[in-house]
Amino acid sequence: MQLTLEKMVERLKDDCGENLLSVILYGSAAAGDYAGKKSDYNLMVIARSLNVSQLVQISKSAHPWVKQGNPPPLLFTLERLQRSSDVFPIEIADIKENHKVLFGDDPISGIVISYENLRLELEHELKGKLIQLRERFLFTEGKPKLVEDLIVQTLSTFLVLFKNALRLYNEIPPVKKMEALVELNKHISCDMELFEILDRLKQGEKLKDLDRIILFERYLKAVENVVDAVDKHLRQI
Repeated sequence: MQLTLEKMVERLKDDCGENLLSVILYGSAAAGDYAGKKSDYNLMVIARSLNVSQLVQISKSAHPWVKQGNPPPLLFTLERLQRSSDVFPIEIADIKENHKVLFGDDPISGIVISYENLRLELEHELKGKLIQLRERFLFTEGKPKLVEDLIVQTLSTFLVLFKNALRLYNEIPPVKKMEALVELNKHISCDMELFEILDRLKQGEKLKDLDRIILFERYLKAVENVVDAVDKHLRQI
């Protein structure tokens, strides 16, 4: 039986009882940027406490949820969530702007994000994901299908980071990642034609006449360009 968002929330309420404080939808689905079969539902579950017995209770709902292709719920106690904006500023800033409360209170909107913490994590994440992108390409052996899969699997992560790079230019990012990329292109050259093609692949279109190796070469160059521009920007501050 398909576990819808509504059914998932009801199961969490039944499994967790009074320990459950909030269930929050965040990411593409909450932002109106959902890409069908290529996207998933991201949930944050906030509980009074998260000891082993309570994790077992949550697992009763989480297991079938993950089997449907969704990521495991992001688990926080309220206190730890409120004290995490210094180490997860990008993630919490993005969740603040793109979330829907499915159950309980909204503890996200009132969290304050430090610009300094955000810019440091942005540089760290961009450089780390670039290293991982090159490493993961080695395992494709240059095979077109595997190269396309790698691009599709990593695209959303880079677009989220690019979206947050707009904050360095004192701009509030648009809700949709591709719209944010258009705005970032005003500051950093982003090869918009390439990302429009990649977005079509992400949406599930079959583009047979494209050389996947050339696409990846352009993709890698575009990522490197943003990484270098962000690094240069940070060093000028």
